[in-house]
Amino acid sequence: MAKVELKQPVVAEISELLNGAASAVVVDYRGLTVAQDTELRKALRQAGVSYKVYKNTLIKRAAEGTEFAALDPNLEGPTAIAVSKDDATAPARVLAEFAKKADKLEIKGGVVEGTYYDAKGMQVIATIPSREVLLGKLLGSIQSPITNLARVLNQIAEKQAEA
Repeated sequence: MAKVELKQPVVAEISELLNGAASAVVVDYRGLTVAQDTELRKALRQAGVSYKVYKNTLIKRAAEGTEFAALDPNLEGPTAIAVSKDDATAPARVLAEFAKKADKLEIKGGVVEGTYYDAKGMQVIATIPSREVLLGKLLGSIQSPITNLARVLNQIAEKQAEA
């Protein structure tokens, strides 16, 4: 069997992983212990992020002609890719949080909703809360004036009942 025939299913797998993805972040995982890597994979899995290690040339081939082709300059040395189809900031958030504990983990760059960001840009993206947290804050800010109005009306009614 030719080498090309062996690589085609892997390229197809990567293409499927990137197809419809909201974001993809590439990292250098050199120096992580097995325990750290296991902990990282578990945290990413809980956040709904796919994390895999592929050959750089296969990632390049799968990303050709897509918005993820911008990752090409970062595909040197040992590379792992974290992909999320739902939450665009999840890979960056989880990886940046983990990098605080494991200084060997280095974020190289990523593509979030079609825009390429370098390592510094990914650190900024990592500070953005998840969609659920942002929606909760929005709901809280919408609900706050209504709650305050209800309290004031209740206090007025109580004062009138006392008088």
